[in-house]
Amino acid sequence: MVALPDNILMSAEEYLVWEPTQEERYEYWDGEVVMMSGATRNHNRISLNFSKLLDDALANRSCEVYIVDVKVQVEPGQKYFYPDVVVTCDDRDTDPQLVQFPCLIIEVLSPSTEAADRGKKFAKYRQSPTLQEYVLVQVAQPIVEVFRRNEQGKWVLSEYSLGDILRLESVDIEIAIADLYRQVQFETEVKDA
Repeated sequence: MVALPDNILMSAEEYLVWEPTQEERYEYWDGEVVMMSGATRNHNRISLNFSKLLDDALANRSCEVYIVDVKVQVEPGQKYFYPDVVVTCDDRDTDPQLVQFPCLIIEVLSPSTEAADRGKKFAKYRQSPTLQEYVLVQVAQPIVEVFRRNEQGKWVLSEYSLGDILRLESVDIEIAIADLYRQVQFETEVKDA
């Protein structure tokens, strides 16, 4: 994410009218409009793989999978974010512009967004009573972190690597980590001889 040079400030109501008319995507952080940064091919590939696997697995269920261009309302009038992938299985989610009742949110990490995805965003996402799992996917290496809300309401971290099977309890499906990274080209380190 990169803040707009003019540091655009507006009300949530103004943002919700203005933002759909823009060519770029902008998130809304407590009155400040923040432009979303572009993604790499690997970032895009992982988002596409994850969304396709989820969509295929949920095809016969009353869940909807959205990618990139659908906002999540984190706090009405305060925060609206664009996760890489979001799933809602809540029939109250009827707004055509945004998801209000997510059960699963996935962020594919990039150097420009990782701190916010792990910090500010996750802190706000945790306030959603319907969110059950928050998934962070590394791009530089095949590592997936799943933060899952337990029965006591605490968030518990589970880590997965290339040979593992990811179990998403919020939607009751399993996905091979290798399938998430299909067609992803990892950079190899060049060592001095």
